[in-house]
Amino acid sequence: MTIKALREGEERRAFPFEFRAEGDEQRTITGYGALFNTLSENLGGFREQIAPGAFDDVLNDDVRALFNHDANLILARSPGTMKLGVDSTGLRYEFDVGGQSYAQDLVESIGRGDITQSSFAFWVEEDSWDEDDEGRIIRTIHKIRRLYDVSPVTYPGYSDTSVAARSLDAFTTGRLSASTAREHERRARELELLNA
Repeated sequence: MTIKALREGEERRAFPFEFRAEGDEQRTITGYGALFNTLSENLGGFREQIAPGAFDDVLNDDVRALFNHDANLILARSPGTMKLGVDSTGLRYEFDVGGQSYAQDLVESIGRGDITQSSFAFWVEEDSWDEDDEGRIIRTIHKIRRLYDVSPVTYPGYSDTSVAARSLDAFTTGRLSASTAREHERRARELELLNA
């Protein structure tokens, strides 16, 4: 497996997808690139959710359906051969499988159950970080700046979260700084009471 660098700011996430065969000729791949208000697994010290509306500004982007995020293996493209939209569940995509040999191989792998997940590549415009009642750090993505692709994948694309990690570091540093400031204020009040 070749590991390729992501574009600056690009992140990837994976979700299950479905495959439909309608008659002998028509085969359609449908997936959700993202699910709204659903917490991810641990992404390296934080969990993530995507807010409804996050994709509103990118639905007209030139988005590709790729196999394994490989730009050499184009399956479809929006607008045109892929339908891309948002419903109450999340970011939904759908395309008819073309006659390319790699597309036919993908159909075979999906049919056998070897390929079962979908991923999407994106760049975040706006997010926020919070801590839940259990002490878990939660990142909420409010707005996507750029949607690059949706992809049926062999392995989910969780390996490179450098932008998220930098954002997480900023959140953690800010939280620690606020905690340190509160501790200094508490000690100053204690000293005032002792000196009074």
